Amino acid sequence: MDITFAIYTLGCKVNQYESQALAEELLRAGLRQVSFEESADIYLINTCSVTAEGERKVRQIIRRAHKTAPNAAIIVTGCYAQVDGDRLASLPGVRFVCGNLRKMRAAEVALSIADGSFDGSAVEVASLANAGFEKMTIRRSERTRAYLKIEDGCESRCAYCIIPRARGPIRSKPLAEVVEEARMLVEAGYAEIVLTGIEISAYGKDLTEKLPDLLRALDDLPGLERIRLGSLDPSLVTPAYTELLRGIRHLAPHFHLSLQSGCDRTLNAMRRRYNIAMVRRNVDAIRAAFPDACFTADVIVGFPGECEEDFASTAAFVNSLDLLDCHIFPYSIRPGTEAAEMSGQLPGDVKEARVHALEKVVTDSRRRVLEAQIGKTLPVLFEEERGGYQIGHTASFLEVSVPADEPLHGRILWVELAAIEDDRLIGRLTDC
Repeated sequence: MDITFAIYTLGCKVNQYESQALAEELLRAGLRQVSFEESADIYLINTCSVTAEGERKVRQIIRRAHKTAPNAAIIVTGCYAQVDGDRLASLPGVRFVCGNLRKMRAAEVALSIADGSFDGSAVEVASLANAGFEKMTIRRSERTRAYLKIEDGCESRCAYCIIPRARGPIRSKPLAEVVEEARMLVEAGYAEIVLTGIEISAYGKDLTEKLPDLLRALDDLPGLERIRLGSLDPSLVTPAYTELLRGIRHLAPHFHLSLQSGCDRTLNAMRRRYNIAMVRRNVDAIRAAFPDACFTADVIVGFPGECEEDFASTAAFVNSLDLLDCHIFPYSIRPGTEAAEMSGQLPGDVKEARVHALEKVVTDSRRRVLEAQIGKTLPVLFEEERGGYQIGHTASFLEVSVPADEPLHGRILWVELAAIEDDRLIGRLTDC
């Protein structure tokens, strides 16, 4: 019997990895994956709860799936399921809800629905207080680079964040298991692996080995050309820590900082563990160790009590960092967090205005970074064809477009960067 399934993933790269693990489990069992826009027998929705908008979109997606296929079974998992599973279970078509303790249960239940042995509906959301690292593995990726989840959980307790509640304590994937999964991905043809987690800088807190130990082990893996790090807490990458990273030959010099603000008063109110002087020192140390480094960041604007002067400080500091890109979020009230009860909550129009103002700062910053690349010759990993160009990224995550008559997908080739067009680098292939 031909049983079809579709998956919709919201949120972070960790969710993307976990959705891939769920999909592979169902494919191995003989189910057929279809697009989420198609009618399917089973829909799996992997949710995010970082913002109120993310939660609203989850509910919208569930209703869309039910409208597309009214008789389909909908399975919901992820962070929103962990924090408000009963609400999601009440939506039409939802048969099963599970949180982040045993996420692979979503695949088990899907298979039970497929063979007719699952009767009724259920909500399985348990405490994450004593959670261990859930074993899951992927062998392929929908992208040219493969994500590899090495850590789960966060214990920072920032004033605005619901993630500790949704993801639980820090737990790490054993080093040998990470290396073995990376080996399988390299053998499957992936030259670049992105290490991801909720707080990868905390990798190894529950193990003997730490993140630099893992990087050194991966650095010796034959065929792995690039190791890319996920989001980093700016307090981690101290000058001393950067020295540990300097010797990792295949480490991509792209550093994504979970910055959140460029104002000390706001950082303190957020309960972040650093100030802008520390960030400046650490960024300068990275640039000294990795001259080709590019930086991207996450920033929240409109945090409770953020005045115009505070926002101006953030805009000025972000501008000074010469970021390649920045994910800018308007502050979103998360019930149960400290910030939700703070005075000085800002109206939506003020937050949106600050998003747009900071976007302009980042656009100018990105232009400066791109202009500084003209004339360089760098290796590019090609990923897709778009509008007559082959598109790829350098190790420092610069997007490069090259006119080419043949597909270059999955190949790393040298490119001379010659111009900027529509906010992207244009290059030409060279033998270096």
